[in-house]
Order: sequence, then structure tokens, then C-alpha cells
Amino acid sequence: MELSHLNAQGKLHMVDVGSKPHLVRQAKATGRIVLQAETIQKICDGTMMKGDVLAAAKVAGIMAAKKTAELIPLCHPLCINQVDVQTNILTNGVEVLATVRCTGPTGVEMEALTAVSVALLTLYDMCKAVDKQMVMEGIALVEKTKHSL
Repeated sequence: MELSHLNAQGKLHMVDVGSKPHLVRQAKATGRIVLQAETIQKICDGTMMKGDVLAAAKVAGIMAAKKTAELIPLCHPLCINQVDVQTNILTNGVEVLATVRCTGPTGVEMEALTAVSVALLTLYDMCKAVDKQMVMEGIALVEKTKHSL
């Protein structure tokens, strides 16, 4: 069975991107996790039980971007050129920004959004022992570009 979008007959089909031009495509996504002050302090001090929370979140985000087509059935597998995941400590939590770039016939929005989502889930997992009030919010695509090779 081929997976893809729901067509008028209610059947799944994969969108054919074979005739689309290969362009340099980039997407940026962001999101944040709201944390208690004590949790933020532990992250900054490096005293979280599971280790370096921010480093783990960055690696998780990169890995997730590369696995997006395996996680979301309707996504095309892409040859990703670059994934950058940045974390910023805020006064009330941590912000994650992911930038994904590829050269190909379709964009990398889902890869950027997946990178942010999994990075935030990793932060949640690593902080859940000390913070029972965490909230992930604001996951959004903030930029999408394409240009010729």
C-alpha cells in the first residue's frame, strides 16, 4: 500500500515531486518549554540528574530531523544537507530554534518542526523528575525559503 495524501476517492497516494526543480530549500521552526525557576537553575548549573540537558536536546533534534520521513507517513525521505538546533535559556524556560537545509524537489518544513518538537520532548523527559508543571508551547514554522542552485 502506498502512503500519501487523501484524494477525492478517500484513498491514499504519495504526492509526486519528481518533476519539481531541485532547489536549495531551508526552513526554520521554533518552540519553547516553560519551566520553574529551580529547573532553569539546575540546567544552568549542570546539576540535572540525567546530565547535560541542552546538549541532549540538540542531538535529539538533529536525529529527529533526519528521521522525519520514518515518523510521519506522508513525508518524502530527503537528503538533508544541514541541521542546526539552538537552545536559548529564557527567564521562564528554554527556547529551541531549528534550521534545516536540503537541496531537492520538496521543502524541509516538517523536518524543522520535528526537530523542535523532539528537542522539546527531550527537555521534558530530562527535567520531569524535578518539574511537574512544564508546558511545551509555541511550536511553529517561522521561515521557509527556496532558491536556485
